Amino acid sequence: MKVSHRFVVVVALFVTCLITANIMAVKLISVAGYILPAAIIIFPLSYIIGDILTEVYGYRMARRVIWLGFFCNAIVVLAFWAGRIIPSAPSWARQEEYVAILGSTWRLLVASFIAYLVGEFSNSLVLAKMKIKTKGRYLWARTIGSTVIGQGLDSLVFILLAFIGAEGMTSGILVEMILTHWVAKTGYEVVATPFTYKIVNYLKRKEGIDTYDKDVNFNPLLITD
Repeated sequence: MKVSHRFVVVVALFVTCLITANIMAVKLISVAGYILPAAIIIFPLSYIIGDILTEVYGYRMARRVIWLGFFCNAIVVLAFWAGRIIPSAPSWARQEEYVAILGSTWRLLVASFIAYLVGEFSNSLVLAKMKIKTKGRYLWARTIGSTVIGQGLDSLVFILLAFIGAEGMTSGILVEMILTHWVAKTGYEVVATPFTYKIVNYLKRKEGIDTYDKDVNFNPLLITD
């Protein structure tokens, strides 16, 4: 399909939200007594934009964007790592602060990368299949339903890979963290549903498309099909 400037804007917003969230995640915030990463402010937007991509442009295009986001994030991580190991200038005394903010451990990075792929692909696949089953109706049910699964798997995979076996991490704490992240991110999607409707309807009208993935191979590894 011909790539429009609107599609480019949506992709740019998706990648920006993803990378920004990963940088913000180092800070923990307290919301109603629950401890959450600051990334909760913007990370759920990547799922909302992922819903828009799949709903308007289809799973095939969303799959490419998900992988693009993965590789862009990998570039950022490698750049931060390079900046960390290159010797500092004698006049610069902020190495510890740099490492504290941008020097995530490899365990957290691997957990983040795997959770991202599992969550985003699950979200996109569920939404695409639900669209076919519902014949394009009940957008709200499709966006929320796909987010419940996608964000649930994202939270489960990340927290288990990142924290299981860590000092002081009991099974009760892990379950609470997973549920808190899951509920918070899904709630974000519910609140944003009216805006999702407006953006989806606008893009469908302007682009003149409404993609149904009836003959698409849903293998997440087929980037170029």
